[in-house]
Amino acid sequence: MKRAFAAGVTLLLALPTASSLWAADQRLDIVAPWEIKSANPATSGYVFGRMRVAETLVDTDADGQLAPGLATEWQVSDNGLTWRFTLREGATFHDGSAVTADAVLMSLEAALAKPGILDSAPIRQMSADGRDVVIALDSPFSPLPALLAHSTALILAEAAFDAQGDVVAMIGSGPYQVEELSPPQRLTVTRFDNYWGGAPAIASASYLAVSRGETRALMAESGDADIVFTLDPASQARLSRNARLTLHSEPLPRTIMLKLNAGHALLDDARARQALSMAIDRQGIAAGLLRTPEAAAAELFPASLGPWHLGLEASTAQDVEGAKVLLAELGWQTGSNGMLERDGEPFALTLRTYADRPELPLVATALQSQWQEIGVALEVAVTNASEIPSGHHDDSLEVGLSGRNYGLVPNPLGSLLDDIGSDPDAMGGDWGTMNWRDEDVAQWLDTLRQATDEQTLTDLAPLVAERLHQEMPLIPIAWYQQTAAVNQQLEGFSIDPLERSYRIDQLEWAE
Repeated sequence: MKRAFAAGVTLLLALPTASSLWAADQRLDIVAPWEIKSANPATSGYVFGRMRVAETLVDTDADGQLAPGLATEWQVSDNGLTWRFTLREGATFHDGSAVTADAVLMSLEAALAKPGILDSAPIRQMSADGRDVVIALDSPFSPLPALLAHSTALILAEAAFDAQGDVVAMIGSGPYQVEELSPPQRLTVTRFDNYWGGAPAIASASYLAVSRGETRALMAESGDADIVFTLDPASQARLSRNARLTLHSEPLPRTIMLKLNAGHALLDDARARQALSMAIDRQGIAAGLLRTPEAAAAELFPASLGPWHLGLEASTAQDVEGAKVLLAELGWQTGSNGMLERDGEPFALTLRTYADRPELPLVATALQSQWQEIGVALEVAVTNASEIPSGHHDDSLEVGLSGRNYGLVPNPLGSLLDDIGSDPDAMGGDWGTMNWRDEDVAQWLDTLRQATDEQTLTDLAPLVAERLHQEMPLIPIAWYQQTAAVNQQLEGFSIDPLERSYRIDQLEWAE
């Protein structure tokens, strides 16, 4: 029997053993932390994209650059206001219907009607012109193709929608089709033989959402899963000694960072935020907790993001004495208990984080100890990931620790427009800045969103990165590395650095 683990509970399933599985239906079992909320791409599109069920107009290649998807080519008018995407010939959905411009429009209009990354684009109108999808903008918007590669912009068949335009079934065009969907934990898929790119080698696959890192590691160890994503450091060390497994690691444009409420009375001065940053031992966290010394990050953007990267050294970022000086300038004094006080009030904060990424609670505990050295009391609350955006909206969040993916689309500008915004009234996004605004940054982002030349990006991206470093509304700690334990019987495995795909259509069982 195989055992499926969910939230620490063991469920016995009457399934074949691993050896008979390969000989019979060759099902591939994948385990990851992220739950499936529904069939709607707005809430769970990332799962269906990663499992290769549904596709986007624009894809990415192995290097993370934009590449043809359901659109084979695209072009923009000279004034930057009209984009034209030409659809691929011969692509069909899983229900047998053709991928037409009208079907694409239905999906894009549904995506645009819901909160998401696509609504950051100034879209005025979308229309069909033969096999072309035409998108008219109110103003030039250079990252539009990158936004169309996001999982919330998955293209579905018209039959996937009800009369109100809501998604009621996951009917995509990818190399795998949904066999069974059981939110919030399980998805099973089977090979789509009529896929335009050719049918994949593996006949069927399953996805299981398991939040506890220890449980995921046990499933890899016991053979109850063939690919397990997101391993905690202790599990990585143990699984590396298992002869039946191969461990993979890939640096991602995802940053472990602190989101600070810049409107909070203790955090509204940049010097306070800088002091908290200067107190962090990034190298100790990266080496001791994450087991990847090279992951230590003194800035938000890794080198893979080109002009957004400043080249700051994490080894010189810590300055405990300098942090104490800045706090003294703000009137904080050390009390009899060794902790900071000002006007009779302690410097005390609550940090929210979540266990879906098992390293985050460990990092939070380290921060608690490191900030205590400068007299700051930090309470750690390990809760659900949703509590961070919820606290942003009701203004109850003080500090949030999360992993922010600047590769959500193949251009970090897409994430930054959502996280920071260029609108005069923007005060930050769910996973970005909170109650913080800088007029220069807003102007630079607005210029970048309209520019189509590389020189503007080269000139302005470092200015945005430097100002964020100076103001510290977001404090970087480390750059995340995706990890996976993989059954050695699998061939062709690789990790997508943008986390858009599990690349299961590129896998096959060893003979």
